[in-house]
Amino acid sequence: MFQSKKNIIVGRNPVAEALRRQAGVDKILLFKNASGEVVNEIRKLAKEQNIPVQYVPNEKLNSLTNINHQGVIAYRSAITYQELQPVIDWINDKGETALLLMLDGITDVRNIGAIARSAVCCGAQAIIIPDKGVGALNEDAVKSSAGALEKLNICRVNSLLKAVDDLHLNGIKVFTSEMHAKQKIFQLDLSGPCCIIMGNEEKGVQSYLSKAADAHFTIPMKGEFDSLNVSVAAGIILYEAMKQRL
Repeated sequence: MFQSKKNIIVGRNPVAEALRRQAGVDKILLFKNASGEVVNEIRKLAKEQNIPVQYVPNEKLNSLTNINHQGVIAYRSAITYQELQPVIDWINDKGETALLLMLDGITDVRNIGAIARSAVCCGAQAIIIPDKGVGALNEDAVKSSAGALEKLNICRVNSLLKAVDDLHLNGIKVFTSEMHAKQKIFQLDLSGPCCIIMGNEEKGVQSYLSKAADAHFTIPMKGEFDSLNVSVAAGIILYEAMKQRL
C-alpha cells in the first residue's frame, strides 16, 4: 500500500520539529494557500537556516504521500550543509590552499556525484551550490558519488554572485571555462587559492557570474565536438590544479 517516500518528513509539526533540531532538511514543499502559526514558524526557521521553500499545489503533495500532510512536506538531506566563510577559515587554519568548485545550474545528480568524486581525489575541500536550481543532494546523489559528497564541505548559498564576492574578499580567485577563451587550462595558474565555476551543459555559466570571474579558460580538444560532459570537464580541471600543486 502506498504511504510515502522514505526521504520525506510529512506534516506541520514533524517538519517544524525537524527544523527546530536542525535535523538535515534539504527543501520544503508548502501548499501555496497554507497558513497558521506552525506554518509561519516553518517559514521563519527555513529562512534562518537557508532552506528553500517551494510553494506547490495540493496535487503535488498528494503525489508524494497518502498520509495527512497538512500542506507541508520536507525532504531530508543526506548531507550537512556548511556556511561558506567558516569553511574558508577552516581551510586557512589547516594551512591548505583553497581549491573549491561552484556548481551553477547542474541538475543531474549523477554528474554532481561524479564531480564530487573527482573533487575528493584531487584535493578540493568544498563545493558551493545555490539553494535553487541544482540537483538535490539526496541519497541517490551520495550513492552516485561513492560517498565522496560526505567527505566534502558542501556550502549552500542563496546567491552565487555574493559567494563570488566573499571568495574575492578572502583572496580566492574565481575562474570559469569559456568556449572562445584565449587562455588554455594548462596556461592558467591554479596553484593559488581558487574556485572553479562549472556551468549547466546546455547554457553554461550564467553571464553575470562569468563577468565576475577573474579569468576565463578553455579545455583544448583534439576531436571535433561541441563540449565535454560537465563531470569529465571538472575532472580534467581538478587534475590540472592538483598537478600544479604537487
